[in-house]
Amino acid sequence: MTDILITCDSELSAGLHQRGASVEENVRSSIRGEVSAGRFGIDWQMDCMDAHGLRGVFFVDPMPTLVYGREFLDDVVGSIVERGHEVQLHIHTEWLEWAPQSPVGSRRGQNIGDFEADDQEVLLAYATDTLMAAGAPRPTAFRAGNYGADDRTLAALARLGFTWDSSFNAGYLGRGCGIGLPAGTAAPVRREGLIELPVGAIRDRPGSVRAAQICALSTREMRAALRHAIESKQPAFVIVNHSFEMLSRDRQRPNALATQRFRELCEDVGSNPNLRGVGFADLYPGMADDPGTCDLLPANVFRTGERILQQAAGNLLYERSMRPPA
Repeated sequence: MTDILITCDSELSAGLHQRGASVEENVRSSIRGEVSAGRFGIDWQMDCMDAHGLRGVFFVDPMPTLVYGREFLDDVVGSIVERGHEVQLHIHTEWLEWAPQSPVGSRRGQNIGDFEADDQEVLLAYATDTLMAAGAPRPTAFRAGNYGADDRTLAALARLGFTWDSSFNAGYLGRGCGIGLPAGTAAPVRREGLIELPVGAIRDRPGSVRAAQICALSTREMRAALRHAIESKQPAFVIVNHSFEMLSRDRQRPNALATQRFRELCEDVGSNPNLRGVGFADLYPGMADDPGTCDLLPANVFRTGERILQQAAGNLLYERSMRPPA
């Protein structure tokens, strides 16, 4: 059996804050995915997972509390915990730019990996305490905003008692992700005192790796990746999503391509007896000692070509004709 982690990076938009949006407006757009047609953010995603008996993982970023205060975070965390889904830790350190008081003084960085080791530990400890104060159980897993962690981040997390990290994304190597693993890493691996569980990925063409993200893979590619995970006896496969990912680029209407993919993913995982939709609390750390073959799904020109055409149509409908992203 392969454990499937459907993860959602749940975060406010720094861009909306810069353009003067209130915290209420930011939450409605970035977390709840609220548009005239309804809500398509974390609540909608939990509805889809609940319908198929799946447990989701919501990596929640507490750093905007430095700017907005904690009330919004209490509401977000509470809505996830009350429904039985999992809250884990996420960090976007760009929020320090607007913080009247910062845990690391005047030092700034786009990613957690931009900071020295001591500052990383201070920021991670602050974020952990803030998330727990908002009602989350003590987090055991972490994902860096922009996947911008490095090996020092993993060591700091281990010192703080974390068991898991899921910041390694091969597509971001050299673009923020500084964890020193090979691009083709698919297996859970012990590193710097904890277990790195990489973001799932496929080879979409020779020399290119594409993350298992709702907006990045077609349903056919995702299904092939899940079959491959079962056949290669991969113990766990991580899928990435965002709280605002079901919306068009201007966040004014639902993205029908993304919502269809998410619904089909939940149905596929929920109906397959060889897959189990779980959180990190359900995982067995010993999987890092016997990870199976865990190679990436090989490229297939037909699957890739179909997705390129599908993405082009989706971009025309929901991306390029819209205003710049928030």
